[in-house]
This record gives sequence, structure tokens and C-alpha cells, in this order.
Amino acid sequence: MTTLVEPHGGVLKALYLPEAEALAMRRASGTLPSVVLDHRHLCDLELLLDGAFSPLDGFMGEADYDAVVEGLRLADGTLWPMPITLDISEDAAASLSIGQKVVLRDGQGTALAILTLSDIFRPDKAREALQVYGTLDAHHPGVADLQRRGPVYLGGRVHGVQRPAHHDFVDLRMSPREMRAHLADQGWERVVAFQTRNPLHRAHVELTRRAMAAVDGKLLLHPVVGRTKDGDIDTYTRVRCYRALVQHYPPEAVKLSVLPLAMRMAGPREALWHAIIRKNFGANFFIVGRDHAGPGKDAAGRPFYDARAVQTLVQAHADELGITVLPFAPMVYSPSRQAYVGTDELHPGEAVSDVSGTELRRHLRDGNPIPAWFTYTDVEAILRERFPHPEKRGCAIFFTGLSGAGKSTLAQALMASILETTGRQVSLLDGDEVRQTLSVGLGFSRADRSANIRRIAYVAAEIVRHGGIAICAPIAPYGEDRDAARALVEAHGDFIEVHVSTPLDVCEARDAKGLYAQARSGTLKHFTGISDPYEVPDSPELRLDSSEQSPAFLAARIVELLRERRLMG
Repeated sequence: MTTLVEPHGGVLKALYLPEAEALAMRRASGTLPSVVLDHRHLCDLELLLDGAFSPLDGFMGEADYDAVVEGLRLADGTLWPMPITLDISEDAAASLSIGQKVVLRDGQGTALAILTLSDIFRPDKAREALQVYGTLDAHHPGVADLQRRGPVYLGGRVHGVQRPAHHDFVDLRMSPREMRAHLADQGWERVVAFQTRNPLHRAHVELTRRAMAAVDGKLLLHPVVGRTKDGDIDTYTRVRCYRALVQHYPPEAVKLSVLPLAMRMAGPREALWHAIIRKNFGANFFIVGRDHAGPGKDAAGRPFYDARAVQTLVQAHADELGITVLPFAPMVYSPSRQAYVGTDELHPGEAVSDVSGTELRRHLRDGNPIPAWFTYTDVEAILRERFPHPEKRGCAIFFTGLSGAGKSTLAQALMASILETTGRQVSLLDGDEVRQTLSVGLGFSRADRSANIRRIAYVAAEIVRHGGIAICAPIAPYGEDRDAARALVEAHGDFIEVHVSTPLDVCEARDAKGLYAQARSGTLKHFTGISDPYEVPDSPELRLDSSEQSPAFLAARIVELLRERRLMG
């Protein structure tokens, strides 16, 4: 008999109701209050119901939440580093009370689970950010997401009434029970799990092979296909790369399965969390690198987490974790040895070669060759399909500036110039027109302004994904929203930020509608540049002043940049 590692907490949870009860609850669900889940909630719910988050049996109540935030433990003392919470708005919370049953639905209205409310509480989000992410900096994606979420948390047990629907990679989706049964059938007792959210290359293969050899084990390649980080290569491309990569391992040595996890990019805490999840899937070894689940750098260019923090935290809990963590240094290529080596194995002064994720994306976007030592030809071919030659790739030109700066006029001049000289498909998303259609009903509060920009960015990203050119001309006063727009678009193509820096007095002089006068008199509230701030971009691709040159001249400057980047012939 194959003996697998015990689930975290001793019992692998099974939270789906028997079919007869589930059917009855689905039929009765129309009479119960509902909460519609967003993508993160849906990922969390699926992993709760399948037992991947064992020993949890629902969204955390206040006692468990406080214990996890402060001490990486549930209220009963069980090691657990990440709060699993269900946030809603104040309006949605107003009609709910303890003891109620609440239907949890997906975006199509399908009833997925019943939550029995045990807790309704309002967390201290600043405390949560500092304790879980180690910072209040909104440049951290986890902190930014936390700040956007509802102010009220619901806690309580969940019971599944229907599985979330997936139409992609169905053959690669396995619950913890299914995975454990597969490992037992294969006789795999020493299983090394590897977490990834990016395409894998030769260095990753070398690292995982070393880990397998170190413990004489097999590999569970377990990539995340839930929410990752804005700007990451899309799920479909990544999974296609993983499938190709499996062929570069010894036969019958690797099991590929996808995990619908919503990452928080919480560094050390997240590494501990990932290890517990893989333990529940039956792995007894887990690879942890120095920047596991790292979110990148802060506004000053500093890493959010110390290089040693992840492995230090995981090793501190090794005795009770129940899964052996295999710490590895980054792998780099040594031209002199013609082999990959760990950074801790390098000779003094030894030259090395490496390609970062940012550099790889730049190579792909620019159509430049990728070194043969870096990746495999079949993986590169898949990435080339996703990132075609620059002249066939989509891009977004994103104008930002004060009202009256000349954004709309410049956008129209640019569109005319492109259409006159190329056969490219161009779409114009003008600020005023978007407000009357896509963003109808939104006001000018900070939240509504952000929603407006993110809607524009979503549409622009879809245009870019299909190889078109999106010209966007909103005011976009906040840097955080412009950064989010860039991340959405750059997942599919190029993003060119153009700050139309026309001085305020010129903008006011052009104002035929008298909006600036109304703002200065106080009759028009939340007007950018007068009663609301405009955050000047730090480093746009172009900064243009429409008071100094004609629209045609400025449009020609943008076209010149597009040609320099080979985005236009």
C-alpha cells in the first residue's frame, strides 16, 4: 500500500452536500439572500469545497481571522498563514444577520454553495495589510486589492451544492482526493510539488530535476490558473508551455495538474500557504525559491521582501508543517561550463548569463531571438504564437492630461494618420464618449473615476489582444489607475502612455463650456486640476504640450515612436 502524507489538520475536508440535499438546496435557493462572488472568491470557494484548504470548512469568522492575521494560526492553534475571507459592501451587509443561510453565486447567477452565517465583522484593513503583506504600499498588488475590497467580512461554514464550471483544461483539473487516488495508483510515495505562475524554461527544468534527484522522487507540476499578477502571460499560453515541457522529463516522472488558486503575492506567508495546499494534494516535498510569490518592487525600486525571508519563515515552521520544504537558490547559466548552476555554486568572478521575465517579454515583443541555452524550441514556438512579430501585434496609446489639454483632438489626428498610411484596425475610446456609453451612470468620485479607467483599459486590452490599435483619451488623473491599465494591456501587447502636458491656464482659456469657471466658483465639484488632484505621470513614453505644436505635428511624433518600436510599417 502507498502511504501518502496526512492532510493538514488530519482530515481532508469534503464540503459538498450529497446530491439529493444539494438538489433540494438549489431549488430552495431562490428564497434566500445571495452574494455574487468575484474571481478571487470563486477560487477560494472551489478550494474550500474540494478540501485543498483543509482544515478550513468555510470563510473565516472573526476569531480565526484575528488569529491568522496576528500569529499565522487559526484560533485552535493550527498553523495557517493566510486569511480566507468573504468581503461585501455595507449595503449588502445591511440586510444580513447571524444564523442566516446565504446563497453564494457565480457571475451568471448559478448557486454554488450555501453559507451559514456565523460572523459579520468589519476588519482593520491597515492592520491586515501590515501583518499579512508587511506594507501599506498600494504598489503591492495584494495591498491594492485589499484596499479595493468591501469593508464587511462574512464568516461561516459552506456547503457546496454545485461545482464551479470550467471549460478549459478539464483533463488537468484534479481535486485533492482525485490527486491522492492517482498518486496511490501510481505507487508514488515521494512527491515533489512545484508551484509556478510563469512559463518554465531550462533553468526550471534543471531545478526540478535536482529536487527530484535529491529525494529520489517524482514531480507534481502544479501551476496556478486562478488569479496571478497583472501582466503575467495568460493562462492558456502558460499551460500549453507546461504540456510541451513535460516531454523534457524522464517518462512517467511528472504529473501535470492545474490549481485554481487566487494568489495574493504575499511572499513568505504565501510560500507557507502554498506548501500546506500541496500537502493536502498528497505531496511530501515542496520547492521554495528565494522570491517565492514575490510581488516585485515598491515605488522606490526596492523588493518588498528580503531575499532570505521566505525560506526563513518556512524553515521556522518545518517541524509542524508536515511537508518537507526544499530550498533552492536561483539557477543561472554558466557559459564556461555550458550548464546551469545554482548561484550558491558559482566560483568567484565566474561569468553567468540569465534572462529575466521582463527581458523575455521584451525579446518576444521586439521579435528578437531567445538564446538556445535559455528555453526549448517547442516552448519558444508557443510563446512566439502568443507574441507575434511587432508589426502584427496590438498596442494601446493611452493619453492622459487635464480637461482641455487637447487629448481628444490629438487622438483623432493620430487615428487619421494611422488609417491614412496603414491597414491596421484602430479603435478610439474617447473620454467623453466612454462616459456616455461604457461608463454611463458613473460619477466623479475616486472610486467611480477608477472604475471608468479600468473599463477603458479592459476594452483596450481586448482590442490589443486581437492585434488592433486602441487609442484611449481619458483624463486618468490617478497614477494607480494608469498603472493598472498598463498591466492589463501589457498582458497582450504594448502600452504607450502619452502625457498631454498643456498648462492649466491654456486649458482654462480653451474651455468653451465654462467648466473651469464653475469649478472655481464651487458649483462644480470633483473637477480635476481645481477641486480634485491630477497626479502627473513620472515617466510616460511621451510628454507633449498641445499649446506649442499643432495636432498633426504631435501625432507625427507618436507615429515616429510606433515605427521605432516596429508597431507600424
